[in-house]
Amino acid sequence: MSSLIEVTSEADFASGLKSLPATTLSVLYFHAPWAAPCTQMRAVLSALASQYPVTTPPSIAFLSVNAEELPDISEEYDVTAVPFVVLTRGGSVLESISGSEATRVRDAVERHAGAAGVTPSQNNNIPPPLSAVPRENGPTTATQSPLNGAATPQESKEALFARLAELVKAAPVMLFMKGTPSEPQCGFSRQLVAILRERSVKYGFFNILADEDVRQGLKEFAEWPTFPQLWMGGELVGGLDIVKEELDNDPDFLGDFSVNKPPVAA
Repeated sequence: MSSLIEVTSEADFASGLKSLPATTLSVLYFHAPWAAPCTQMRAVLSALASQYPVTTPPSIAFLSVNAEELPDISEEYDVTAVPFVVLTRGGSVLESISGSEATRVRDAVERHAGAAGVTPSQNNNIPPPLSAVPRENGPTTATQSPLNGAATPQESKEALFARLAELVKAAPVMLFMKGTPSEPQCGFSRQLVAILRERSVKYGFFNILADEDVRQGLKEFAEWPTFPQLWMGGELVGGLDIVKEELDNDPDFLGDFSVNKPPVAA
């Protein structure tokens, strides 16, 4: 049976892919140790891999990549959240799946493997999907979502959107992140905080792990499914990759919000 193989370095990843025939379906699984849903997705992919026999040459390969420890690989495949699964063949990306929906991952693997005549020996060991929740073993601070949140009456959509409309304008620059600037709970949030600090940007922040209504509602309100999210003047800029792209195009993109901005000449 096939297995999920952990990639330990960029060189390991490059050589591993290079050794595969152009016909091999590669299933790339990006994860992070702090993300609880990744534990379930690993179980999903390990079970899925076990259903495919080892062949020579390989017809399918399952590779696991730590998104934080190997950021260049993550950037290459546009990974902005974990868990994240990418299916490739012959150097081309066939499909990308963000989130912990086991059914979507299974269907995608079976569809692309089936297109090449690769079939599993069985198909009944896939664990059910896991709802994304903050880690339960973290520090007992405001960064942790209440464990009894389900008992709290859900805020109406209209009221929630009204609150979000105010939140995104709470400061000229607002960062909706996982954790706090002093204790980021994900690598992408940590990198965005570093970008703002390097440029001396004055900003407000909201820890989405402390309010599940905001966490889920903002995805729909912003029509942007991942975090962190950076807002400027009440308008969504985007996530880490969009901010980096804007800075590449205009190094002074955040200049108007820097505390070191030179005064306007009279």
